[in-house]
Amino acid sequence: MRLRRMEVLRRAAGPAAALCGLVVAGATAGETPPPLRLDQIQVIGTHNSYHAGLTPAVAALLRQKNPKAFDELDYGHPSLTRQLDGGVRQLELDIYADGQGGRFAHPFGAAMAGRDAAPFDPDGVMRRPGFKVMHLQDIDYVSNCQPFTACLAEIRAWSQAHPGHDPLFILVETKTQPPIPGVPMVAPEPFTADVLDALDAEIRSVFPRDEMILPDDVRGTWPTLREGVRHGNWPTLATARGKVVFLLDQTNVTATYTAGHPSLQGRVLFTNADPAAPDAAFVERNDGPAAEIADLVRQGFLVRTRADADTAEGRTGATARRDAALASGAQLVSTDYPAVEPARWTGYSVALPGGATLRCNPVTAPGRCREGGR
Repeated sequence: MRLRRMEVLRRAAGPAAALCGLVVAGATAGETPPPLRLDQIQVIGTHNSYHAGLTPAVAALLRQKNPKAFDELDYGHPSLTRQLDGGVRQLELDIYADGQGGRFAHPFGAAMAGRDAAPFDPDGVMRRPGFKVMHLQDIDYVSNCQPFTACLAEIRAWSQAHPGHDPLFILVETKTQPPIPGVPMVAPEPFTADVLDALDAEIRSVFPRDEMILPDDVRGTWPTLREGVRHGNWPTLATARGKVVFLLDQTNVTATYTAGHPSLQGRVLFTNADPAAPDAAFVERNDGPAAEIADLVRQGFLVRTRADADTAEGRTGATARRDAALASGAQLVSTDYPAVEPARWTGYSVALPGGATLRCNPVTAPGRCREGGR
């Protein structure tokens, strides 16, 4: 039986056409290949994509007081733009609420740095109201973009410069880290209903409706979001190109975020949900197991997992967790070491075969789906 290749998506000619190269082989000349859906792909993401690394003063203190904590935090990423240019298609942004502004304007770590250190926040960004992006207030607070809206604006600028790009997934973690005893840390602001409404509003202030895939799009006419997902109502890859999907990391704000918004009606972010809940569309299984992930993927859920953690794989070069994550079918495989940022100790990195930015999902993609060039 003679096979022919057809592109899953129609894209403009030129550089944009080389971003993915997914193709589906049709069985006969008269057969139309099935369109690839958003849940039938796999991409590489970065963990804590904003993380620029510890300041020298904090690094020295942690080396002395808590070497294990230092080792776990001893990583950093370049700008979001450089990560996207390097093929990353899922980014993670940790945010702290700062409704009045100034809550995180004077971090303890900056005070430790001494007079010779570069000034912290010379433009006064941290003094203004709005969500701030950082890992741990007062200690691990240096980010490659700030505030949250500026990070989003950088992503959108890249998106506008690369029309028809692979869909981008933005994982947003709502941080409520309490102060560490004995360390002069600022108490975080809680994520109330009003704060979560403000989060949606900040995202909408940067990304217009037609540049996002929202829960309403996936639920469609089904009674719940979960039913829409289980019936394969994710948009096609062709429809999703050039768009962004926002995902909510923490489960402790789910009840507040969904209150008054059943099945995420009118909301921007997909929650990290219990697979049995009406708002279920996206779930995290950062530590696997691979068999459970594969089962969730077969049910139609988007799954994020991690290929490595706490710099352990970067230091040892161990690849078992990475290989299991890629084989599991998780659509979003997150790492501290994408291909363009290999671990400095061992060269360990995470990439799709052939350096592709996106591939057919190894668990759920149609049997005739095959990967092409970058």
